Amino acid sequence: MSAAELRDKTLDQLREELVTLKKEQFNLRFQGATGQLENTSRVRTVRRSIATVLTVLNEKARDAASAA
Repeated sequence: MSAAELRDKTLDQLREELVTLKKEQFNLRFQGATGQLENTSRVRTVRRSIATVLTVLNEKARDAASAA
């Protein structure tokens, strides 16, 4: 999901997306530890998606703080 699409979402939707991605990251780490991970590139993709969501959340928080 691109940053532009994430910027259109509300804070609650972004937090839900973050929780979903963190759960997926945990599952991928668990699969990697047990040797069941087939698509190793997915770990990198999920990690970067988490970073993008956190960046958009921080942007929205910064904008809200400057508006107040």
